[in-house]
Amino acid sequence: MAQQVDTTSRPNGVDVEQLVRTVAAIRAQPDLARFTFRARTQWQNGGHSRTTIHGFFGAGTEDTSRTAPFVLEGDEPPVLLGSNQGPNAVEAVLHALASCLAVGFVYNAAAQGIRVESLDFDLEGNLDLHGFLGLSNEVRPGYQGVKVIYRAKTDAPREKVEALCEYVQRTSPVLDILRNPVPVSVTLAD
Repeated sequence: MAQQVDTTSRPNGVDVEQLVRTVAAIRAQPDLARFTFRARTQWQNGGHSRTTIHGFFGAGTEDTSRTAPFVLEGDEPPVLLGSNQGPNAVEAVLHALASCLAVGFVYNAAAQGIRVESLDFDLEGNLDLHGFLGLSNEVRPGYQGVKVIYRAKTDAPREKVEALCEYVQRTSPVLDILRNPVPVSVTLAD
């Protein structure tokens, strides 16, 4: 987090005092930083799947703050044989990236005393179906590239906003997942 911290209010809706306490607690007990997030997905029909996200482990304990699970629908558009019950998986990745960048931007802006009036992102991901359809071993099945354009209306000068965006890119978990290989194991259960 930023070095100069404004704890006099709740800029951008962020409890900066709690943010400072959280950072201090993790510095004192590094194991508190370890989190395990979980999701359960069940295929419904055709390209439609339903994912529920409920509990997670973090800050040294199982979290029980969520009284009901979040339910996310995933599907494909008709051109990809789906029924539009929800965004497809690669669109969900774009959502995850923008959401993560927004959180990082707003939290760090608040810690620096920067007031954010508005923040929005436009994202595009380019994908070639040759890889997904198994028609080419040379074309990867995932995105070939992702472009993010953001607009921020703040009370800070442009240079400070650009520096904030650079910092957020270095610390974004989802951007890191996309930019760097992550070990993934896939196992068929008994």
